[in-house]
Amino acid sequence: MVSSVPFLKMNGLGNEIIVADMRGRADRVTPAAAVAINGDAATKFDQIMAIHDPHTPGTFSYIEIINSDGSLAQACGNGMRCVTQALAEETGEKTFVFETIAGILTGEERADGLITVDMGKPHLGWQDIPLAKPFADTTRIELSAGPLANPSVASMGNPHAIFWVENDVWSYALDKLGPGLEHDPLFPERANISIANVVAPDHIILRTWERGAGLTRACGTAACASLVAAARLGKTGRKATVTVPGGDLVIEWRTDDHVMLTGPAELEFAGTLDPATGSWSSEREDA
Repeated sequence: MVSSVPFLKMNGLGNEIIVADMRGRADRVTPAAAVAINGDAATKFDQIMAIHDPHTPGTFSYIEIINSDGSLAQACGNGMRCVTQALAEETGEKTFVFETIAGILTGEERADGLITVDMGKPHLGWQDIPLAKPFADTTRIELSAGPLANPSVASMGNPHAIFWVENDVWSYALDKLGPGLEHDPLFPERANISIANVVAPDHIILRTWERGAGLTRACGTAACASLVAAARLGKTGRKATVTVPGGDLVIEWRTDDHVMLTGPAELEFAGTLDPATGSWSSEREDA
């Protein structure tokens, strides 16, 4: 088997993504390779989206999602936009059906170049998020760290805790608070930790500490979870712009319970990598 595979270095609003083409192979991108790739400034990433041959008839491919610490992630909305754009460029198709650990997702490249991903239905029961103990109402739970308290919790295929604040989300030391909250015993699978400020009925400002990746310029599933939680609390309607450090995402929680995420994706450069070791080379001279 040829050791190296093609990859694309992409981003979704600054959420750094590696799209690795593992089709036609039985091996996987190893945790050690992920850590090595992330250790290089040129290929530092938030998630690797590894495209594998489909597991289920009717799907285009199976996507394995790997965090920068080598752990697996169930979902990544920004990464799915990057995968959709890459495959649209490769195939000329516009709509794709993917399978992940979290289930079946669809991605579509729109005529305006933006990508819409159907992220599926949110999971709102404490046992489905999951939490370590029962909470009858997951719109607010008892949890605090420093100035942050009583978050909303939800799952978009991965666990999220959203702390609501009335002032600037940048006034909180999320880099200090995030690691402890991510690993709080309440979250048996760890959690993505967000600080959110609703500035209008259709506008949320959001920062996220991403499970297994740390501070990120954009987290698509966090944007989805924050809109769902805000709508449940009556803070917003079922559609809003969610502004993350990297830019704006549009999130809609449709009446069929599916959450739609719309935003851009950007190609930075292409290359090849060894999925066992993480060694790589670029097709551009300055990488």
